[in-house]
Amino acid sequence: MAFDHRDFRNALGNFATGVTIVTARSRGGEPLGLTANSFNSVSLDPPLVLFSLNRKSYSLQSFEEAGNFAINVLRDDQQDISRLFAQAQTDKWLGLEFETWESGAPILKHALAVFDCTTHAVHDGGDHLIFIGRVLKYAHDPAGKPLLYFRGNYGQVHP
Repeated sequence: MAFDHRDFRNALGNFATGVTIVTARSRGGEPLGLTANSFNSVSLDPPLVLFSLNRKSYSLQSFEEAGNFAINVLRDDQQDISRLFAQAQTDKWLGLEFETWESGAPILKHALAVFDCTTHAVHDGGDHLIFIGRVLKYAHDPAGKPLLYFRGNYGQVHP
């Protein structure tokens, strides 16, 4: 029996995740960003997090060369930003408020949580590369609510 990749993806979609925008700067200093739900904590000591990026991603080489990145965890009212950064080769930064911290990666204002990282390691992950980052600085809003992704749709936490 052949492995059904579409059905496997559908099965994975049953795991509700948060939604992030992963950012960095290209060699030329241009801000980079993409929507990802493949974010995870790795270690508290040292403070490590990870995200994975498809090998076919337009910005893969730029993320590899950057040497740093930031994970911006989106709030429940930031679906538009998620959709914007899910598109390839658009001007994602026009009118968007951001700042930079220690790594130089763009930090989105109003994100629920942010992790500013230097790239600690990059590992093979099949059709993805796994980027592990050492957290240099972080911030979060303990009162905010996350944007969720479940079975191909956005959702929200309801107490």
